[in-house]
Amino acid sequence: MRNVTRKLAGGVVAVMLVSTLTMGCAKHESSDGMSAAQRAETAAQRAESAAARAEAAAGRVEDAARRAEAAAQKTEAIFMKHMRK
Repeated sequence: MRNVTRKLAGGVVAVMLVSTLTMGCAKHESSDGMSAAQRAETAAQRAESAAARAEAAAGRVEDAARRAEAAAQKTEAIFMKHMRK
């Protein structure tokens, strides 16, 4: 009997949840909902822009690292040349 009561209570809760969700979805979005959606979209655009800037900065850092490596190799070659003399 206890299991039946729990199953029945669970079924009632599930039906109430589904009905609440359908009523919420059917209801027109309020101005608060729209402004929240607009804020979320703006935040997403800002995040995308920040990601693009970070990617560009990473590219610049990678280029600088390549130049530093080339300079280090050149310096090493010059040092080795003088050491042979």
